[in-house]
Amino acid sequence: MQNNKPILLVEDDQVDAMTVRRAMMDIKVTNPLDVVENGEQALAYLRDPGNRLPGLILLDLNMPRMGGIEFLKIVKRDVILRRVPVVILTTSSEERDRIDAYDLGVAGYIVKPVDYLKFVEAVRTIDLYWTLCELPPEI
Repeated sequence: MQNNKPILLVEDDQVDAMTVRRAMMDIKVTNPLDVVENGEQALAYLRDPGNRLPGLILLDLNMPRMGGIEFLKIVKRDVILRRVPVVILTTSSEERDRIDAYDLGVAGYIVKPVDYLKFVEAVRTIDLYWTLCELPPEI
C-alpha cells in the first residue's frame, strides 16, 4: 500500500492468517499486518483509540461470534469506519454472500485460491490496487 497504515486481517483460521502473512512477506508489503479472529475483535480494534485506523481491512465471512456480514453492517453505519476500504477474502463462493457484501459497500470480493502461488498473486493484486488508489482523509 502507498502509506504505512496497518492492514487489518479479520480471519479466524490460523493457517489462513499465516498464509496471508507469508504472502505479504513474499511480495514485500511493508505495512504492518494486524490480525484479529472475528468481527467482535475487529470492532474492538477499530474503536481502540490506541490503534491507527487501517488503510485496508481484509475480511473473512464465516467466523464464530460475529461473522463478516454482521461486522460489515455495523462498520458501514459508522461515519468514520465506513471510509475504511474492505476487501472480502474468503472461501465462500456463495452468490448470496457476494450480493450481501457488495450491498454493504465492500471494495472487492476475492475467493481464496487453494494453490499458494495463485494466492500470492491474489494478494499481489490487492496490494497493487491499493497502492494506486487514493484513500479518503481520516475524520
